[in-house]
Amino acid sequence: MSTSYPNTPDGRYFVVRGRLWRRSNPALDEETRSRLVRDLMSARRAVRDAKGDSMATTEARRRVDAAKVALGERGSVWWDDGAPDFNRHMAKNTPYADWFDSL
Repeated sequence: MSTSYPNTPDGRYFVVRGRLWRRSNPALDEETRSRLVRDLMSARRAVRDAKGDSMATTEARRRVDAAKVALGERGSVWWDDGAPDFNRHMAKNTPYADWFDSL
């Protein structure tokens, strides 16, 4: 079963249960994006496998964060028009509210 989440009209976010999540930087070339996604998935597995080992968990979470920042999903925004970041905000509380209501 495929789950599709709506993307905002400007392509900056996708929406899950009414919450905006920043998309990866579309300017990344496919090779770089693929490598970073592999890094992210590996780091997520490391978080899962580190249960009970706080040092390993901390390191694995650091790797997850580093991959997400490199992908543009966290950290500085990848757009350059000065628009604010609404990552993790409820769509109804952002300028995307009317768009979201129309879905």
